[in-house]
Amino acid sequence: MKQRIITGVVAAALFLPIIIYGGLPFVLVTYLLASIGLYELLKMKGLTLFSPYGLLSLLFLWVILFPQQYNEFLSDFYYSRIEIAIAFILLLLTYTVLTKNRYTFEDAAFCVLSAIYVGIGFYFLIETREAGLIYIFYSLFIIWATDSGAYFIGKAMGKNKLLPEISPNKTVEGSIGGVVCAMLVAALFLIFTDIKAAPITLLGVTLVLSVFGQLGDLVQSAYKRHFNVKDSGKILPGHGGILDRFDSLLFVWPLLHFFHLW
Repeated sequence: MKQRIITGVVAAALFLPIIIYGGLPFVLVTYLLASIGLYELLKMKGLTLFSPYGLLSLLFLWVILFPQQYNEFLSDFYYSRIEIAIAFILLLLTYTVLTKNRYTFEDAAFCVLSAIYVGIGFYFLIETREAGLIYIFYSLFIIWATDSGAYFIGKAMGKNKLLPEISPNKTVEGSIGGVVCAMLVAALFLIFTDIKAAPITLLGVTLVLSVFGQLGDLVQSAYKRHFNVKDSGKILPGHGGILDRFDSLLFVWPLLHFFHLW
């Protein structure tokens, strides 16, 4: 626990000023976090980022991440994001032939889905920051409240397992407790901040985001169990990897955008 707290304090001291400042430094840090996340996913399957297919996957990720607000720099570029994505997919499939199937169709599919999964989540982190700093803090606080509520209420009152095949320690009572805590945090945002949302809208959105945040956590639990690893990485002592810290938020940030709170 002490190590987790120290890591959390150091990470906050490093990243909070960048989050508040926003702009290009924030975008570059997001690119870095997403790249590490892709590295962690590929490593779980025994693939390496430092390979022809790994670098193609990384470039594919960077295309997905390219922020909307910088599209003016590509005004003379004749290819859409979708067309570039198709080119990367075809190149990855071609690599299966060049390696005589040592790099397989399954490997190529894993690389594509990994880039999309990590890329979409972090892309919408950039878009959420562009919408306003308050929405970044809102998303962070409701997920922290969900995680903390689920842990402590589950530990105190949990009797019914949620999905023991995926995550043996999670309980139905903890899951509900996490949603309730997230709703309380949303109420505090309504009272003490100028977040631009009607009360009933924000509470409804918070309920959905809290549920899907837990699903994001379970998705990571599922693939970690499949690959028989405890943590996605070791870059954050006491916390694991980047994906261990952002698993819920990779689901929350796209949904937050889709709900058009701003």
